[in-house]
Amino acid sequence: MTSSASQSSPVLDTARRAREAAAVLAPLPRTARDAALLAIADALVERTDTIVAANARDIAKAREAGTAESVVDRLTLTPERIAAIAADVRQVVALPDPVGEVVRGSTLPNGLDLRQVRVPLGVIGIIYEARPNVTVDAAALCLKSGNAVLLRGSSSAYASNSALVDVLRDAVQRAGLPADAVQLVPGQSRESVRELMRARGLVDVLIPRGGASLIRTVVEESIVPVIETGTGNCHVYIDEAADLDMAVDILVNSKAQRPSVCNAAETVLVHAGIAEKFLPRALEALTQAGVLVHGDAAWQQAGPGLVAPATDEDWATEYLSYDIAAAVVPDLDAAVAHIRRWTSGHTEAIVTTSQAAARRFTQLVDSTTVAVNASTRFTDGGQFGFGAEIGISTQKLHARGPMGLPELTSTKYIVTGDGHTR
Repeated sequence: MTSSASQSSPVLDTARRAREAAAVLAPLPRTARDAALLAIADALVERTDTIVAANARDIAKAREAGTAESVVDRLTLTPERIAAIAADVRQVVALPDPVGEVVRGSTLPNGLDLRQVRVPLGVIGIIYEARPNVTVDAAALCLKSGNAVLLRGSSSAYASNSALVDVLRDAVQRAGLPADAVQLVPGQSRESVRELMRARGLVDVLIPRGGASLIRTVVEESIVPVIETGTGNCHVYIDEAADLDMAVDILVNSKAQRPSVCNAAETVLVHAGIAEKFLPRALEALTQAGVLVHGDAAWQQAGPGLVAPATDEDWATEYLSYDIAAAVVPDLDAAVAHIRRWTSGHTEAIVTTSQAAARRFTQLVDSTTVAVNASTRFTDGGQFGFGAEIGISTQKLHARGPMGLPELTSTKYIVTGDGHTR
């Protein structure tokens, strides 16, 4: 595994400039970083017309290519959306600064003073798809946590992202920070992504945000450390001791409140002991919400003509649509076994009035978030009170679950002595 530090290319040269900028950012006080963020928010509003004009070029290309309107909508930037993005940046300013926080500390028996403190990761690369708002969100969170950021969006948003990064760089520089703290990775080909994934020694960590294919490619091919933001094959288990009214509400909310996001439920599992009572009610509620159920034999019998037959492909699918897989299981342990086999490790929920069942479920299920009598839709940095998130990590390293500002830092130990020798 070789370092890219001595090699040269447009991508690596960009990463090298980011590394130099990161060294300048790291010791700066919070006031300097917050000033840059406020400058960014103001600049976004001031240069809205320029951003919208660039975005219009991306939209025109997308429509010419026959892109689905749902994707075009995610790509679109309006003056109202830009104002909302600027407001989000101002909210980041108000968040607590993680840099310099003492994670733990003590005076050792030999008199040494030991402190573990949060420090920036350094250079963070973000590889993402479609949504140009991620360009600003990611830059704001990285700057707030003292990191330089390399942004590699999709080619479909290239004009939008270029305009946004120009605005960000100008604002950062006017605030007295190095403009290279925020850079767009040059190039629109897959080769530029490959180079970024091989920039070991220049880039400290990569964070992919997008569909399963993008995330898998980055995780499998990168030699730069990756924080894996996973897909959301989320489950809701309705226990034998569930309050059925509550169960229906949580199920429908988990699936249909916003089905295109990673914390939406994709499978419902129902204890056999309440299936006869619950399935007709659940089917009626899901159908009214526009959800198509892909069910096992029990669900098909409960709703002839309403339920599509489920296959292994359904259990493995993150639909991101008004579809849900459904099964009846003999008991809680069978539900856990199903989840262990098919989950992506994102979020699972149990609905039950039994404390023993809730306790066993939370102990046995190994996902980033396990909800008891609550919707899967709460797995979100904003909902958790973090103020913002850069993604939801489904790995088990230093960051797991919604990633706020602390997850964009590492730590170092500061050891202070008085002539101590060993």
